[in-house]
Amino acid sequence: MNNFSAALNAYIEQVREWGQREVRPAGLEADRNGAPLPPNHRYFAGYVAFRKTHPAPIEDGAVPEGPAVRMAAINEENAYWDRGMGVAAPGPGLPAPIVTAAGTPEQRERFLGPFRGTGIPRWGSFALTEPSGGSDTAAFRTRATRTDLGYLLNGAKCFIGNAARADWVLVQANLEPDKGRAGQRSFFVERGNRGMAGIKIEKKMGLRAYESVSFILEDCEVPHENILGGERPDLSSKSSAYGATMGTLNTTRVGVAASAVGLARSAYDEALNFAKQSGAFRSTRVRDRLEMMYRQLRAAWLMTLRAAWKADNGIPNVVDASMAKVFAAETAQDLASAGMEIVGLEAGAGHHLVEKLFRDAKALNIVEGTGQIQRIIMARNLVALPR
Repeated sequence: MNNFSAALNAYIEQVREWGQREVRPAGLEADRNGAPLPPNHRYFAGYVAFRKTHPAPIEDGAVPEGPAVRMAAINEENAYWDRGMGVAAPGPGLPAPIVTAAGTPEQRERFLGPFRGTGIPRWGSFALTEPSGGSDTAAFRTRATRTDLGYLLNGAKCFIGNAARADWVLVQANLEPDKGRAGQRSFFVERGNRGMAGIKIEKKMGLRAYESVSFILEDCEVPHENILGGERPDLSSKSSAYGATMGTLNTTRVGVAASAVGLARSAYDEALNFAKQSGAFRSTRVRDRLEMMYRQLRAAWLMTLRAAWKADNGIPNVVDASMAKVFAAETAQDLASAGMEIVGLEAGAGHHLVEKLFRDAKALNIVEGTGQIQRIIMARNLVALPR
């Protein structure tokens, strides 16, 4: 699938060996148990050690690809072995680029610094989605109120990745509801903060390796210095928490698209191998189906690379990122479904990897902007759909 520079290809080969040896077995264990791997599982310490001894190539003369293309290539390979394990991996996660872009120097050091060079697995988390609003961020009800000591947060969040094990959760809340989305700000809620309660790890049909957490905020007090970007009453809509979040999600959607391609490639390989071993490959119908699967897979990958290449070259890629995210997520679902049909009874009984991939694939059309939302974004940019 990958045709990149020698340095990046060498790193992907290391990721591939690690994925086959450690990632897939750990992902299958979590899926079989129906629960996320505990934070003290041996895998996570091994992951930290792997990242320390196998650093990703940085941009230099030997690695001409930009960061978005490199991210896509690495995400694709990681997701081939297990997308859920990729989300479960230790690190600051999704909020890292938000904190880097919008945090004060002190916040970047305080909240991101502990992740550098540590040998201890630790996590960060980002709380955006709510029971009353996922894609519709204007419907968020979590409120922040200024006090003499800082801010009080009240509301509820759901399906938040790794929130129960995180050192801190970056919570998005409405500080000035009369300003709409521009009135939203983000707050660091640290582990042990009073008022963060009702923590529940949800059971999911797929991607069981990582935590999806729901929790409530009841007069959860955070100090003044824990508001992302500092206390800046002059924030414009572009520099608001909402603007920083949406800008980050536009970039990470390319990463989700790449992950969907990796999962789709895994489903294709499983179906192809089964067809060869079982003799089903002799059927013209099966061969035609596999050819269609591979054609769709290649199209999704090229669409994802185009969106990443545009990001690396400073070319507006909002439409490309949304197109890649929609098409790649649907490709993952289509190929996993076709794999189920080719494998047949063994898959239906839950005895084949393709059945797990079928369950895992569904989430990719939902996370970081549903397919419907991506179509709205494309329509706004292509045919001037009213906002």
